[in-house]
Amino acid sequence: MGQSANPRRVADNEARAKLRMIRTSPQKLNLVAAMIRGKKVERALADLEFSRKRIAKEVRKTLESAIANAENNHGLDIDSLVVSEAYVGKNLVMKRYKARARGRGAKILKPFSELTIVVREVEEAA
Repeated sequence: MGQSANPRRVADNEARAKLRMIRTSPQKLNLVAAMIRGKKVERALADLEFSRKRIAKEVRKTLESAIANAENNHGLDIDSLVVSEAYVGKNLVMKRYKARARGRGAKILKPFSELTIVVREVEEAA
């Protein structure tokens, strides 16, 4: 008497990968996510490879994970995959204080983010 399987959260022609606790602000991460949104996966991987943003390396790993999930878990063709969604969410914020003049303290916020990438298999137009 085992537990029943959870229903899929994405459609049959989609696969998803999620990366949590990324040490950057959601605003900076969203700039890189917007760069790959709606593109074919090989073009998105090339854009991330040559991006000058530090966080592009982590986004590339997540995209490669979504591609691997599509191929191995769901049997999708990797040549016809498109990044259908790439969205960013907030995670925890570490709060630190820095000593300032006259015995005061300045608050330092160190935000974390999470990234979700959904790839979709599309049919080629004839």
